[in-house]
Amino acid sequence: MYKMIVCDLDETLMNDDGSLSDKNAEAIHAATKKGVYFVVNSGRSYTSFQNDLEKMNLRDKPKQYSISYNGGLILENKDNRPIAVNAMPFDVAKAVFNVGAKNKNASTHVYTQDVLYIYNPIKEDTDYLENRGVSFKIMENADFDQFKDMNVMKVIMALPTVEDRKAMKAAVESQVDASKLTVTFSSGRYVEFNPAGIDKGSASVQLGEILGIKPEEIIAAGDNSNDLPMLKAVGLPVSVANGIDIVKENAKYITKADNNHDALAEVINKFVL
Repeated sequence: MYKMIVCDLDETLMNDDGSLSDKNAEAIHAATKKGVYFVVNSGRSYTSFQNDLEKMNLRDKPKQYSISYNGGLILENKDNRPIAVNAMPFDVAKAVFNVGAKNKNASTHVYTQDVLYIYNPIKEDTDYLENRGVSFKIMENADFDQFKDMNVMKVIMALPTVEDRKAMKAAVESQVDASKLTVTFSSGRYVEFNPAGIDKGSASVQLGEILGIKPEEIIAAGDNSNDLPMLKAVGLPVSVANGIDIVKENAKYITKADNNHDALAEVINKFVL
């Protein structure tokens, strides 16, 4: 019996327009009513999906949980109470940011524990964020020391092509010891840098341990490469129909529906209800 579902948001649970379908929300209600935990496991900040948790009937609920920043932060939904904070070492985050800030084609994001800051905002990127209800502050300069007393959860860059994103990864790893980083790609637009050993999979297992749930009792659903660690860490890895090839290759189940046609409801109805 599966006791927990960890689920990516964008291009997995959410429609392309950033909305949560009624059918997915109803399936989540039914799963949680049955006693199965439904845990959003997103690269985004928890602040950006509170309205979606509301529709899932999970917002501000005790003994319900969310994972943000690719595993950087695990929260109990009640009062958004942190139960695990996996922040980047400041010097590592600063070095990664400095590489991104030098690239005029990159929109560089700094995710602190509670606020997203963007240096060199690019309209296509900010439109994508705003469409998903993601709030952010613009960095007026590239002085990273302003974050000295904050938890920096991750640093990511939005770049237009796969080649650009791979080049950014190489540029960062030429300046920062790769063994200090977990690097992933997401949403067909981002290259993401978390601290080594921190990813959606490590956080899923970490939360499972807190709740007394074994990895084999967890379902994970995703679509992109930053979801791979959680697919590899759980008992039932699921790719939505629109998942990239490597995600499908690592899945035990591929949904017939894509993210725009209630893929998560399909998973819940098949394996939980």
